Amino acid sequence: MEQDDLLKKWLNNELTESEKALFSNQEDFALNQKIIDSAQFFKASDHTNIKDFEAFKKDYQNRETTKLNTNWYKPYLRIAAILVVALGVYFSFFFNSTTTINTQIAEKTTIELPDHSQVTLNALSSLKYKEKNWDENRNLNLNGEAYFKVAKGKTFNVVTTIGTVTVVGTEFNVKNREDYFEVHCFEGIVKVKSDTIIRQLIAGNTFKIYKGRFSEGQTDLDSPNWSNNKSNFENIEFSDVLGELERQYNIQITTDNIDLKRLFSGAFTHINLENALLSITKPMNLSYKWSSKNSVVIYEMEN
Repeated sequence: MEQDDLLKKWLNNELTESEKALFSNQEDFALNQKIIDSAQFFKASDHTNIKDFEAFKKDYQNRETTKLNTNWYKPYLRIAAILVVALGVYFSFFFNSTTTINTQIAEKTTIELPDHSQVTLNALSSLKYKEKNWDENRNLNLNGEAYFKVAKGKTFNVVTTIGTVTVVGTEFNVKNREDYFEVHCFEGIVKVKSDTIIRQLIAGNTFKIYKGRFSEGQTDLDSPNWSNNKSNFENIEFSDVLGELERQYNIQITTDNIDLKRLFSGAFTHINLENALLSITKPMNLSYKWSSKNSVVIYEMEN
């Protein structure tokens, strides 16, 4: 008898005693018996009557109809989601975008703030502020040097890495270079704060923190010298004087065996480079020579 016939008769419990002996000796008998034994634990669920089936069918059809009816607006939901994200990005950019003004070497520029105050930036300076929400956020971040003419009745803060200047309708200058923070008040009143040092300056007052040292002084100027193309220094290390010269002229300066920490008091013009070089070298008993078109070497004069 064929193996398949034996299997069918075994499943139907129709095997004779001799056929049972033959079937039990087959290789896959144990596997077949295991399958049958496991199947005995299976139990069919209660039979569903026609009424239950009709209710299920009706509910299923309603769900399918609802699913079909809602599919039409899914593409629009996707579009709406994209628009919401896009509008969020737009409003975030519109209200949080920062206006940045930068000047290059030998460049000065004047801008007008949203309240019509004027700011003039010195060479290699940067000013950042929020133009779109100026009425709520009147903070300007300054790196470099700038001269402010604030409209009457207007107020804002000039924030630097060393100190903050708070102003109301005034004219003043703020210098913020490395280890060099200085404020000159030319008109009105300004409040200056740097760590624990807080001062109110009136016209003619100056405030300076240089190389970690704080000092106050007086000025009879009505505007900063640099706005008139001239840089002035009082007891400033020579290295900082050279740095300012490089900012006002597109040159590179190297030095040969000179003390860059020597203090310098004097001035140089922004109009004529040769005159500027003479103005800073002669008082220090120094000389200079051109090593290339835009490179100068400053060295000690021979006695």
